[in-house]
Order: sequence, then C-alpha cells, then structure tokens
Amino acid sequence: MKQCMDTDNLHRRIKKIIGQLNAIDRMIEEDIPCEQILMQVNASKSALHKVGHIIVEGHLEHCVKQTIEGEDADEAISEISSILEYYSRL
Repeated sequence: MKQCMDTDNLHRRIKKIIGQLNAIDRMIEEDIPCEQILMQVNASKSALHKVGHIIVEGHLEHCVKQTIEGEDADEAISEISSILEYYSRL
C-alpha cells in the first residue's frame, strides 16, 4: 500500500507550527499586545488547518483512489464520508 501523505512536508509544517506556538508562549510571557498575539494565534490556526487539508488530500489521492481502483465503491464512499466527518470538526 502506498503512503497516503507527504510525511516530510507534514513534519516540516508541524515543526513550524510548534515554533509558532512557542513564540506565542514567549509573547504572552513578555506581555506583548493582545492584537499581535492574536495575529500569531490565527497564523498558527491557519497553518494547522493546512496540515489537515494536506492529510485529507493525500488520503483521497492515494487511499480512496486505491479502494476505487479495487472496485470497492461502497468502501470508498465510506472512507470519503469518514474523512470528511473528521475534517469538518477542525
């Protein structure tokens, strides 16, 4: 079975998000104005949302496609439904 995700890309993005969160923590400690902190929170949230998008895209392009090619349409629909349900919770 093929890997469903570009793990190097995801690891790189997650490390960047961790850096952003650490910066937010420092900003709070340094009593930086709330507006600046909220801008960084929003940037981190957007970056995490993009990670979720990449995971969904990879799942559809590889895992679901593989299921469809295996001619199991019911299973493919179930997989799509599950991934959309999880992603919509983000």
